[in-house]
Amino acid sequence: MKLLRSLRLPFTALCFLSASVNGANEPDPGQITISVARLFENIHYTHQRLDNAMSQRVLRNYLEALDYNHFFFTQEDVDRFNAEWAHKLDEEILNGRTLAAHQIHDVFRQRVETRIAQVKEILKEEPTFDSDRSIAINRQKVPWPANEEAAQQIWKDRIASELLQERLGKKKLDDPAKLIGKRYDQFLKNFQEQTSEDVLKTFLLCLAQTYDPHSEYLSKADLEQFSINMRLSLFGIGAKLRSEDGYAKIVELVPGGPALKSAKLKVGDRIVGVAQGESEFVDCVDLKLDNVVGMIRGKKDTTVRIQVIPVDATTATDRNIVEIRRDEVKLKDEEARAELIELPRGNGQTTKIGWIVLPSFYGDPDRAGNPNAKSTTRDVLMLLNRLKQEGIQGLVMDLRRDGGGFLDEAVNLTGLFIKKGPVVQARSWNGEVAVSRDKDPRQEYDGPMVVLVNRQSASASEIFAGAMQDYGRAVVVGDSKTFGKGTVQQMIELSRAVPFLANGTDAGAVKLTIQKFYRVAGGSTQLKGVESDIVLPSIYDQPEIGEESLKDPLPYDTFNALDFDKWDKPLHIDELRRRSMARIPNNPEFRYVMEDLTRIRTRTAENKISINEKVRQAELDEDKALKELRQGERKARAKDKEPKAYRITLDNAAKKDLIAVKFVEPKDEKEKEKEAAGAPADAEDAPSDSITEPQLDKDGRPIFKAPPFRLDPVKQETFNVLQDFIELSRGDASATVRKR
Repeated sequence: MKLLRSLRLPFTALCFLSASVNGANEPDPGQITISVARLFENIHYTHQRLDNAMSQRVLRNYLEALDYNHFFFTQEDVDRFNAEWAHKLDEEILNGRTLAAHQIHDVFRQRVETRIAQVKEILKEEPTFDSDRSIAINRQKVPWPANEEAAQQIWKDRIASELLQERLGKKKLDDPAKLIGKRYDQFLKNFQEQTSEDVLKTFLLCLAQTYDPHSEYLSKADLEQFSINMRLSLFGIGAKLRSEDGYAKIVELVPGGPALKSAKLKVGDRIVGVAQGESEFVDCVDLKLDNVVGMIRGKKDTTVRIQVIPVDATTATDRNIVEIRRDEVKLKDEEARAELIELPRGNGQTTKIGWIVLPSFYGDPDRAGNPNAKSTTRDVLMLLNRLKQEGIQGLVMDLRRDGGGFLDEAVNLTGLFIKKGPVVQARSWNGEVAVSRDKDPRQEYDGPMVVLVNRQSASASEIFAGAMQDYGRAVVVGDSKTFGKGTVQQMIELSRAVPFLANGTDAGAVKLTIQKFYRVAGGSTQLKGVESDIVLPSIYDQPEIGEESLKDPLPYDTFNALDFDKWDKPLHIDELRRRSMARIPNNPEFRYVMEDLTRIRTRTAENKISINEKVRQAELDEDKALKELRQGERKARAKDKEPKAYRITLDNAAKKDLIAVKFVEPKDEKEKEKEAAGAPADAEDAPSDSITEPQLDKDGRPIFKAPPFRLDPVKQETFNVLQDFIELSRGDASATVRKR
């Protein structure tokens, strides 16, 4: 949920920093700490001094970051930390001392090791599941255990719940105790791999987020990953890895990447060594995944050798050595993409609708002066031109789950749909206001338009949606409101801001809030978000998702409205809302959503789950019966005629023929459960373009079949709203002609 812009930093704000460094090879942690603290004091939007009150909040955030679910520390630990550090942590930080961070982390490590040892003892016991006890679903909402005795009881109940969950699971492929023990062994291993640099990074991140939820400290690796996410490309081999049993395991080969083109690596191969060119191999077994990834990435056209245990190896001693030349790997899954939908109308005709999905407002952070740098606006314009070529009568901009990105991309994208004028205004801490404008009078699309949002649409998405709403250019449809992030962040690399850090490239960066932005009509999106003109039932429309659910958000306020020319055609919002509200109760899928929301809210309020087998089994039986009932209702309902649909990507937008896709009915709750648990889909559920070894065309390029597009109820009703909009807009045109 990022919103970034360029900013020239005043040298005077930084000149007070000390010049001492620890050795010539790496920056001193104390100097990094001082630098980060002073930057926030002097450049953050609030200009809040790091005082006693802030000290207490930093400590609170650090404890919460380490023990997010209040499982490891006791209240006695917390009280001791508060007594020792709460009123002097600010002085420690400003003097470059990080003793508190390491001492607290050492205690946390001891608690983790103690708890895992307790888990092993608990797993040796014969479990019973007939008690009337329960555990908290979300322990963030409950206090830390009062003492060691209370902590032991919490862990007994937690392990009992996990054992019961495995016992009642459908797939009994392993002994539950063995499976859970292995899970905690991996947790302990990952934790013990943390370095002193990791401790400092966590502590400084907590310091940053004490100022507001969207400020951060980023290590060198974090900064590199941020750049990759923004420009949607990296230099490497195009293999996604996961840590498993001490190995870096290949879980996906990126389409078009060097690894897939080479046909020498396969999904499931386990990496045991990496060598640069002709250098010696570095053993990668039990090495941190980040380190393995760092060794595999590198400069374009350089060579990396990878030693793997093949997925089809008969023994663990089998080894293959694969040599691959690094190249640019484009993350196409995160690019803008489109669909051309042909919806049937009652008179035998069809309505052509364009649907553009925008995952983020991406761009190349180093794009200055580069006309070919990655750009959201350029990509959307390419898709839009193809949709216009196909004769679309309406357009949907789908910003659901779009967490934001570059400010200028939001401004430029808005410019595609308005003639010209202000898009957003940003106010600094001292009251200075900068207005970002679209100065190009060209309007690339002037037809009926819907902007689709949900609670996960944030930052740059809210700027775009807010501008479309204020200009009266589009109807905003979706959740009751968007995320509510109305702040602008600036990325500052410490090596540039603090030249005294001799080897500052390893010092990382800070991303800090420098401005709040306001809509052209004067209101802020901070906390309030952008409210939809037409609200559709959605499983995401919950107060737990949004700015108000985060710690220490900046407040909502308003500012002066600007002069701008609204769109000169009516949106018919009242009539569109009336028609939509009449349809929603008759859509069974929306009824399912409302029922699920009621159940979620009830369980969230109760915040407990039983560890009694009969009670838990009854709950599972109830859920199963509900799923089967819905599946039966779906099968019993007559299927409407499916709309024709075509996929448009940046790769095929200029080609003559488009890829036909097929809509499918919404699946049962099985898929939602997997998504919630972060589990991969079963093979039969996976879209066909996720396969890792596709057929190749005559030029050796991979061929992908188009996956089905799920016609979820929100998408279905958005089609209906846009069709109504198109119909009403035709009526306006007819009325105008008759009047003339």
